Amino acid sequence: MKCPRFMIAAPASGSGKTLVTCGLLQAFVNRGMKTASFKCGPDYIDPMFHTKIIGIPSRNLDTFFVPGDVVRYLFCRHAAAADISVMEGVMGFYDGVGGVTPGASSWELADETDTPVILVVNAKGMSLSVVSLIQGFLSFCPYPAQRDGGKNKLFDSHIRGVILNQVSASVYPALKQKIEELLPVRVFGYVPVMEDCVIDSRHLGLVTPGEIRGFREKLQKLAEVFERTLDIDGMLRLAKEAADLDAAIPEHLFKHCVNRVTRIAVARDEVFCFYYEDNLDLLRQFGAEPVFFSPLHDHKLPEQVQGLLLGGGYPELYAEQLSENTDMLLQIKTAIQKKIPYLAECGGFMYLHTSMEDMDGRSWPMAGVFSGHVRKTDRLGRFGYLTLRANRPQIFGSPGCSIRAHEFHYFDSSDNGNAFYAEKPYGNRSWECMLAGENFAAGFPHLYYYSNPEFAERFVRKCAEFASA
Repeated sequence: MKCPRFMIAAPASGSGKTLVTCGLLQAFVNRGMKTASFKCGPDYIDPMFHTKIIGIPSRNLDTFFVPGDVVRYLFCRHAAAADISVMEGVMGFYDGVGGVTPGASSWELADETDTPVILVVNAKGMSLSVVSLIQGFLSFCPYPAQRDGGKNKLFDSHIRGVILNQVSASVYPALKQKIEELLPVRVFGYVPVMEDCVIDSRHLGLVTPGEIRGFREKLQKLAEVFERTLDIDGMLRLAKEAADLDAAIPEHLFKHCVNRVTRIAVARDEVFCFYYEDNLDLLRQFGAEPVFFSPLHDHKLPEQVQGLLLGGGYPELYAEQLSENTDMLLQIKTAIQKKIPYLAECGGFMYLHTSMEDMDGRSWPMAGVFSGHVRKTDRLGRFGYLTLRANRPQIFGSPGCSIRAHEFHYFDSSDNGNAFYAEKPYGNRSWECMLAGENFAAGFPHLYYYSNPEFAERFVRKCAEFASA
C-alpha cells in the first residue's frame, strides 16, 4: 500500500517535536490535505493535540505493545485514505523501553514501518557543533552485530532530513550550507524562537489542548511561520518517497466475534480523557457501541447500556467537583452493584474508591465501590511498560492469560489488588496488582487491547450476556 509519510523525531525530549508536529499538521490542513497523525509510544496527550488539529482521531503506534505486522496493519488502516501521514516520535530517537535498548523507540517504529525521519534538533547555543550532533545520530548503531569494521552496512537510521529549532534567520543559511555539505541529509528549514507558542506542562506531561487559551490562534500562527521557514513542499516529496507497506490483517487478530450490538457507557470528558483510539475501535469490531458520557457534568448514565468503561485522566484536578456530583456517583455504584460488566483504568480506578486525595492532599468522598483510599505521592509509581498475567480466573480469562500495559501516575491506592502479576520488560521487578472478578477488572495499568484482542472480545461478550440476563 502506498502511504506517503514521515516521522518527526528528536535527539531528546524537549527538543520541540510536538510543536513542530502540530504546526505541520495545521499547515497541511490549511492546504486542504487529508491528514492522518500517529504518536510513537503510549502517550495520550500528544494525540489529543493532533486530533484537535486534524479533526479525526490520532492513533498510537507502539512496538512494545504489538509486533511489527500489527503495527503496520494499524498504520495502513488509518493512513490509507490520507494524502499525508505524520508520526511523532517519543523521547530521544534511540531511547527505548529498557533505557539502553532501542526497543519501542522512535527508531524501531521507523524501522518497522520503513518511514523516513526528519530530526528536530534544538540548536540553541550551538553553531558548528550541531553538525557533529547530527552526524552522531546518522552513524550510531544500537546493534554491534550489524557493524563491520566500524562501518554500518546493514543498519539504517532512516534519518533523511533535519529541522533546526530555536535558530535565527541570520544564522540559519550558514548552518544549512555546512550540514548539507558535510552530511547526507537535507535541511528542511528552521523554527525561530516563538515563546508565545510554547505548550505548558504539568505533573503528567503537557496540558490538554482544551486548557490552552487561544489554542487555534497559536496553531495558525505556527502554520503561517512554518510556511515561511520550513520547506514543506520538500517534506511532502520526501513522504512520497516512502516505500509501500503490507497492509494485510494479521491472521491472529480476529478469531472471534460477538454477534450482538452492545452499548457500553464510556466516561469521556476533561477528567477521563486517556483512551487509545484503537482500543475503542477494537471494541466496536467485536460488536460494542461506545456511548460517551461525563461523570463530571452529567447526572445519570446513558440509557440502556450493558457495560461501563472508566478510562484514565485527571480526577485529582477535579476531585471536589466529582465528589459533589453525588447523583452520578450513586448511578455508577448502583449499576456496579447490579453486576454491570466494567473496566476501570488508573483515573477511573481512583474514582471508584471510597475516597481520593486531590493535588493539595485534601480527601474527597468518591463512588465507594472499593473500600480503599487513594493518596497523593511525591513520585511516579511503577512507571513504564509492563506485562500483566492473570493469577486467577476473572473477566479476561483463565490464570496465565496475559496482556501488555503501561503505568504512569503520581497517586496510589491502599488496595491495589492481586488478580494479576505485573512484570517489567527488563530487569527483575514485578508485583501483584488489579482488582478483578467474573464481570470486572480495575487497577492502575492502562491496557492495550491489540496485544491480546481476546481481552476486548471477552469484555464485550460479558456485556452482551448482561443484556440478556
